[in-house]
Amino acid sequence: MAIASWWGESLLGAGADRHPWVVSSTSEFRSELRSAVAGLASTFRDHGMGENSTVLLRMRPSLTYLRVLLALWSRGAQVVLVDFRATPAEYGPLVELVRPQYVIDSDEHTGPATGFEEEVPFRVAVRPSGRPAASDACLVQFSSGSTGRPKVIGRTPASLLAELDRHAALPELPGAGDRVVLLNSLVHTMGLVTGVLHALRQGATVVLPPLPTPAGVLRAARETGAMAVYGVPAHFELLARTPEVPPLPALRLAVTGGERLPVEVYEEFHRRYGVRIGQVYGVTETGLLAAGLHGPRPPVLGSAVPGVETKIVGQELYVRLDRSPYVGEDRPDRYADGWLRTFDRFTADDVTGELSILGRLDSLVTIGGLKVDLAEVEAVLRAHPAVGEAVVLHHEAIEAYVGGEAAPETGELIAWCRERLAAVKVPKRFFTAPALPRNKTGKLVRDREALRAAL
Repeated sequence: MAIASWWGESLLGAGADRHPWVVSSTSEFRSELRSAVAGLASTFRDHGMGENSTVLLRMRPSLTYLRVLLALWSRGAQVVLVDFRATPAEYGPLVELVRPQYVIDSDEHTGPATGFEEEVPFRVAVRPSGRPAASDACLVQFSSGSTGRPKVIGRTPASLLAELDRHAALPELPGAGDRVVLLNSLVHTMGLVTGVLHALRQGATVVLPPLPTPAGVLRAARETGAMAVYGVPAHFELLARTPEVPPLPALRLAVTGGERLPVEVYEEFHRRYGVRIGQVYGVTETGLLAAGLHGPRPPVLGSAVPGVETKIVGQELYVRLDRSPYVGEDRPDRYADGWLRTFDRFTADDVTGELSILGRLDSLVTIGGLKVDLAEVEAVLRAHPAVGEAVVLHHEAIEAYVGGEAAPETGELIAWCRERLAAVKVPKRFFTAPALPRNKTGKLVRDREALRAAL
């Protein structure tokens, strides 16, 4: 399926012209979206963007960003998404890795997240050394692996449409005329596909609060009559702690994904709002795989969604795919013989088949809905001239154990990391010593209790 042929009827063709597709500080109707996308597509055509052009898109979360993405797809471009929070040290290597022909970005973002914006100016840069698309992927994303080397993942139009079909098969999700408050990142799968693309296809309205505070979120939910709220566990933890909960008579669905939902957050949210938080599970390579929208108590997550074939081998979940999702390399460690390894540990109920998530197999952890590769953090620390060795673990927060004859003080290490890592990846706790403990074979000890006892 050609990139340019899938998006129009499937996404922008749904919904009445005078029905808003998005609500933030203001509303935009579907007819206005179609007109804005057509205008941007004309601009991108003048820049030479067309079928199989490769475009790296890095913009602040905004209405402009969503219009630009849809306009690029309408031109048949392969869009490479990069999180706007990536530091130059993270962003530069990604550009060299995928070598896009064009880069579209907005102004640098500084300070804390400001929520969703309406209009954001952007720049288009042409890269003469860039390469056209070598695959039929319309969407390219990155996902860190246990070695610290990013995986380049391509989603084809067929893959995205199949995922949207899986969403449509779940009757609990928003349909035509429904409104859903979306708190997830628009760069990642849950925010982009489960949130925006599903709503577009089904004729629902996405509510994107201009202020990401609990009060701002609840105000948006109340004023728009939202039937659902999507977020990550950290969002629901904040909502469960807010002093006052306004009446939300339309709210009947709360959905989280990205990491394990703490039982105490699940129970407190239910007590305060009268709604059980449902969970969805997926990976960047495939999108939505499992859901428990009826709100089973954690660690039970839910069942595989229609159209997905899974198996559990040694507690690890595998997913059937007809082709490798990786761009530019085979990655047999991840995909082989028609099966994708998720590196997530699950158990399945013998009677109901419902899945319970146990955790990760590798060094990848999820914080605030974003995946963090602890090996990448170790590599950044080891690059410091006064650091000889480093072990990074996750225990409620990221902890760094640093060895060196003249190991830097915590403040210097924090500054070093902040210059080279996104804020979510910077360790919260540092422990330093002239040398870190090693086992009998000379390998660094990675047991937290043993490390704490030795330092």
